[in-house]
Amino acid sequence: MSLRAAVLIPCLNEERAIRAIVEGALQYTPHVIVVDDGSSDGTVAALNGLPIQLIRHERPGGKGNALRAGFRHALELDIDGVLTMDGDGQHFYGDIPRILRVAAGLPRHIVVGARLIGRERQPRIRRIANDIADWGIAWAVGQRLVDSQSGQRWYPREVVRLALDVAPQGFVFEADILIEAARRLATPVAAVPIDVRYAGEFRRSHFKPLRDFCRITAHVIGRVVQAGSVIRTYRVARSIPVEVIDPDGQCRSTTQQSASTIERALP
Repeated sequence: MSLRAAVLIPCLNEERAIRAIVEGALQYTPHVIVVDDGSSDGTVAALNGLPIQLIRHERPGGKGNALRAGFRHALELDIDGVLTMDGDGQHFYGDIPRILRVAAGLPRHIVVGARLIGRERQPRIRRIANDIADWGIAWAVGQRLVDSQSGQRWYPREVVRLALDVAPQGFVFEADILIEAARRLATPVAAVPIDVRYAGEFRRSHFKPLRDFCRITAHVIGRVVQAGSVIRTYRVARSIPVEVIDPDGQCRSTTQQSASTIERALP
């Protein structure tokens, strides 16, 4: 089964990286949606001549608003779902077919591109923040997770539709999609190992580890309490292992590091 996919790229001031990312994505689908969230540099000019669907915001409104705008447009297309990726170069377009292959085998799943290959290259503060976020968001979702903060993800069409009802609270938005999809649609989450890409050519991340981590943590704790049965929910979440699917064996040693991680073959 091959999926009809749209690739959605929200961006803000990404003139250095955006064209190469979009050209790469166009190799795999004609449906590439770029949401320019009020860039003040040459981001839009860098996209000149490319056969994409460009949505422009007059001023920055946050990643959540940018993603929702792209999702709304994607639902007008004849597609099975949306693959999101960031516009700063930290997500490699070459991973698109690997993620789509796994998604085709698991049609009800959200599939996250988990930064597991070369994880030691990730800045230590980011790694710690991501690990704590994984723990908390997993509690709210009801399943163990890995790299729940990754922006390279596959969302089935029904989850894309659901996302339009999720409040667009910046970086919290992507965590909330996982939570709402699990609670309202019983959507499982799987992970595909991808490379950690932190290099000098990428611009400084819009994600502020301390500020945004605190916002995400406070929000997720509220969602856990809101759901009730805090202890039971925690026990259930911890009992369900991380589901890592490595379609070409790039990260076999990483997926076998923990007994709480299972590695599945594709159907």
